[in-house]
Amino acid sequence: MISIAYSQHFLKIFKKRLKGNKSHLELFLSEVELFKIDPFHPSLNTHKLTGTLQGYWSFSIDDDLRVVFYFSTKNKVVFADIGTHDEVY
Repeated sequence: MISIAYSQHFLKIFKKRLKGNKSHLELFLSEVELFKIDPFHPSLNTHKLTGTLQGYWSFSIDDDLRVVFYFSTKNKVVFADIGTHDEVY
């Protein structure tokens, strides 16, 4: 199982972007539970990023909401950013 840490930037942006959006919050929590069990589950669409985000990975919460993260160890990730495709890339 994967353990998750949260960067200060992620926590700040998370509050700002998901505040008051109960459906996105519930979906986020559900997808994170799946991510902990299998970070490469097909429904998450997990993929490596390139360019200025090289070294980071991303997975999808829904059609447009993404979580950007990196592996700090084999079984631990750090969530770095969350937002729409245009906000995080």
